[in-house]
Amino acid sequence: MKPTTVLVLMSAGALVLPGTSFAVNPAAGAAAWIQEHPQPDASQARSCTSCHGRDLTRPGRHVKTGKVIEPLAPSVNPRRLTDPKKIEKWLLRNCRWTIGRECTASEKADFIGFIKTQ
Repeated sequence: MKPTTVLVLMSAGALVLPGTSFAVNPAAGAAAWIQEHPQPDASQARSCTSCHGRDLTRPGRHVKTGKVIEPLAPSVNPRRLTDPKKIEKWLLRNCRWTIGRECTASEKADFIGFIKTQ
């Protein structure tokens, strides 16, 4: 079984991993949120905004399935970012689908930091 990296985002803006700690950069997360990634099947490029939109206080819609995605912003959806297992699950799935690879721990922290500002 592949080892899992557990992220713990502290309210002070530090990311804590076993044996490490580094600063979260919400601005980098915001920039990565809108960055488009070409797809290997030559379909339209994807970004996080493709499904979640730019306004995280509003619902999104999955571009392939059409499924409604509840707002990500904790300010309007207090359940967001409360379950570490769900955070890891969705970051893994969404990074692979959008970027084409797993996100690094730093990228994950920046995404979470950005989402928490919404």
